[in-house]
Amino acid sequence: MARLVDQMVAIDRWALARTAALHEEIADAYRKYEYHLIYQKIHNFCVVDLGGFYLDLLKDRLYTTPKKSVARRSAQTALFHIAESMVRWLAPILSFTSEEIWGFMPGKRGESVFLETWHVLPKVAEDALDWNMFIALKAAVALELEKLRVEGTVGGSLDAEVEVFSKDEHLEKLKALGEELRFLLIVSNAQVKRVSNAAGPPVGAIKVAEIAKEGGVWIRVQASTAPKCERCWHHRPEVGSNPEHPTICGRCVDNLNDPGESRTFV
Repeated sequence: MARLVDQMVAIDRWALARTAALHEEIADAYRKYEYHLIYQKIHNFCVVDLGGFYLDLLKDRLYTTPKKSVARRSAQTALFHIAESMVRWLAPILSFTSEEIWGFMPGKRGESVFLETWHVLPKVAEDALDWNMFIALKAAVALELEKLRVEGTVGGSLDAEVEVFSKDEHLEKLKALGEELRFLLIVSNAQVKRVSNAAGPPVGAIKVAEIAKEGGVWIRVQASTAPKCERCWHHRPEVGSNPEHPTICGRCVDNLNDPGESRTFV
């Protein structure tokens, strides 16, 4: 199991680690009969960690990568473990709903969720990536994207591209995702650029105070001018360069056949 977990995409390992940490909190709350904490923690997990972050960026991989690709199976594995854990967390509180969920979950399983013990999550090694920083960055970009939507400059987030400017203190951390940063921000292109420690903020850039309160990280969000891929909806400069598939981007050409594109982080 450990070897298989190591092959998973980094953000999926983060989701498993977050689920495991939450499980310990929920199990402890059940032991103390603190049902209000159980509700609050599960609700926050569903709204913030899953709905507001993880599931949002997962759609691209589930929709566009090959059915049996490592990228897609990694996402499905994380979702499976989250569901196995969550149905047990909810069972004492939402009994009928949990029992109904149990009947639709895949794989061989017992007659009732109430005859089960806690789900054992696979152990995940500590990740060197600063996910809290990337969550803050994504939230800041989302605010700027909403402004562009209101102005009518872009329709969806994939109509945009992002420049992230950073001084040396945060530069390497922000560059850690490489080309996959765009998948985390759900934009068509994202670049991290160095700003000298003596320089001020770039023209038109917005400070990301959640990462660097005194300045040091800024973002600039604008509409993409590249053509749109009709399969994944990303705006990419290579759309039209493949004579056999003139309306889709390079990675979608790869994803039409196994093993598909490679994903390491997102």
